[in-house]
Amino acid sequence: MTTSLPEPKPIIPALAPFYDWSRDFSYLIVRLTAGGFLLVHGIVKVMTTTVAAFAAGSMARRGLEPALPIAYLIFFLETVGAICIMFGLFTRVFALAIGIEMLVIAFVANWAAGFSASKNGWEYPLFWGLIYLAIGLRGGGPYSLDRRLGKEL
Repeated sequence: MTTSLPEPKPIIPALAPFYDWSRDFSYLIVRLTAGGFLLVHGIVKVMTTTVAAFAAGSMARRGLEPALPIAYLIFFLETVGAICIMFGLFTRVFALAIGIEMLVIAFVANWAAGFSASKNGWEYPLFWGLIYLAIGLRGGGPYSLDRRLGKEL
């Protein structure tokens, strides 16, 4: 059994309404940022390469097989999934799938390069993987299509 502690009282009581509003709004900013950053990566892939070329060049080279179906999944998650994260639609499913993608990138594709993001290491994908897992645990939040529909997976 878990007990939830109440929110701390603000030092300046007049700020309480702002803090109450910003608590939920800040989560929207996290979702928009995570989805937006990923969407840029997806758009770059869609505009600069084909799924087959990405599969052969990036996936198969790193030993991720079957490369072609995985490449299609990545293209889907980094475009459609990113947009759904931003709108808060099917948030848990897409966030957990993208979180798993990022953890695979961190521990399979980038592990040998070490920690440093400047050397294409696992720091950056692990960070984003954990952010997406947190979004998956939380769901869409109050400013989401999931909430508007009244259902989520």
